[in-house]
Amino acid sequence: MRRNHLQPALLTVTSIVVGTVGWSGYALLLPVALAFPILWSLALTRWVAALVSAGYFLAASRGLPQGVAAFYASDLWPGLLLWLCASVSFVTVHTVLWTKCSDRRPFRYLLAAALMAIPPMGITGWAHPVTAAGILFPGWGWWGLVATTAGLMGLVTRMWPAVAIAFTGFWLWSAANWTEPKLPEDWRGVDLELGSSLGRNTSIQRHRDLIATVKDLASGNVRNVVLPESALGFWTPTVERLWAKALQGTNISVISGAATIDATGYDNVLVTISADGGRVLYRERVPVPGSMWQPWRSWLGTSGGARAHFFANPVATVGDRQVAPLICYEQLVLWTVLQSMAYDPDLIIAVENGWWTKDTSIVAIQRASAVAWAKLFAKPLVLSFNT
Repeated sequence: MRRNHLQPALLTVTSIVVGTVGWSGYALLLPVALAFPILWSLALTRWVAALVSAGYFLAASRGLPQGVAAFYASDLWPGLLLWLCASVSFVTVHTVLWTKCSDRRPFRYLLAAALMAIPPMGITGWAHPVTAAGILFPGWGWWGLVATTAGLMGLVTRMWPAVAIAFTGFWLWSAANWTEPKLPEDWRGVDLELGSSLGRNTSIQRHRDLIATVKDLASGNVRNVVLPESALGFWTPTVERLWAKALQGTNISVISGAATIDATGYDNVLVTISADGGRVLYRERVPVPGSMWQPWRSWLGTSGGARAHFFANPVATVGDRQVAPLICYEQLVLWTVLQSMAYDPDLIIAVENGWWTKDTSIVAIQRASAVAWAKLFAKPLVLSFNT
């Protein structure tokens, strides 16, 4: 193989390995993703930078085609199309901002990282290397984010070996002293294995089964129980009365996923219910683009699809605590986490209805991302997933 073909091939293959390993679903492997900016900076042409970016992103999001096929009960083609479309923002940003000029490269990469962190590009800003901040600098908060961002800029300069060695040292120290995020004493998250029936089977018996599960867990000093995304199906006055009546005589609060619907579309929400009744606690800021959030419907004058509340309700109040809720897709993008952390919540709640991700790494990656952010900002973490 000629030399001018060997280097692009090696960089592309390595970027695929980095995306696969870094986003394998193991939180402690997230720092592997920090190799991406090094590979991007080593590209000799803009087209090689595009190949490196595509290899990294497509490898990191490799579970999408199979997951979409399972969700829609179809073949792989719709998933493959969505997989490629989702990569457009990431690849375009990193291709356009790549430069041969080494002096400008750190600022170009900083701009690329910023664009992939906030809307509109940040809506598909998965696999952001800065997520590794929680593994490298647990408990550092915003300073850890600044240190990681500065390090990313250093990784695209000629001094990248020194920066990589420093990052490796922090990584090894963190791994040697690693502990999982704390779970608040009076909170419990419920993991279910109800598959696609969760949220679709809305029978009275299903609600009674969930109520029984909640009451079984809510013993001792547990006062707040979290159920996965969509667990209650549609949020209606009937559902509210059923649960409130069942919780009479207890001091339990249930935080659960549900959906509110009207003539124009629906909101993916978290509700809170106690013996005193229920209310909508949180409306999802970033529903899954394409399958849930379909903005073109309003442009075409049609209704349907989930509404996006990008800049609304970054935190919610449960009792005397401020919580940062993250539903499903929001665990993969930076904007929602950083917006919530700006309000210094007391804990993070991460819920997901991931039945459609069976045999993929998607749920594991979401868990790893939530763990990383909880560790960075030293926040207790409550997880509730359905598979």
